[in-house]
Amino acid sequence: MPVRAASWSFTEDDFRAITTALERFLTDCNARCALLVDRTGQLVATVGERPNFDPTAFATLTAADFSANDQLAKLIGENDFSSLFHQGEKESMYLADIARRVILVVLFDNRTTLGLVRLKMRPTVLQLTELFEQVFTRAARDAGSAPNILAGADDEIDKLFQ
Repeated sequence: MPVRAASWSFTEDDFRAITTALERFLTDCNARCALLVDRTGQLVATVGERPNFDPTAFATLTAADFSANDQLAKLIGENDFSSLFHQGEKESMYLADIARRVILVVLFDNRTTLGLVRLKMRPTVLQLTELFEQVFTRAARDAGSAPNILAGADDEIDKLFQ
């Protein structure tokens, strides 16, 4: 995985573009809800119907699930799995990798089909990957140009105790 900025954030315009893409996706495929989770397990965004579970705990479990499946992929000779599908009796979820840092989770029921979700997922993943790559690039650039406010702090602390 390429090295990225350790921390990142997005602007209001970024958030608007992300939520617009997700709202369009949900409408196009008639899915219930989309959640964006970063690979550390932090919930980034939720669009669509409000989940009837704790989204914070869900985000943590989603990241763990994706990480475990990355290890399974390596065991069978793949670098990773770019998407996962879990089917239940009434509810299903489809997970897709976004820019190797974010996971898109789509929750859907029998109002739609897996085929339609997968069909509409591809262009949405491409669009979100592009948006997040811009966010990560900006974060890396800003981190490189920001002054280090702790530079010299060790020397100053040492001077205090001399």
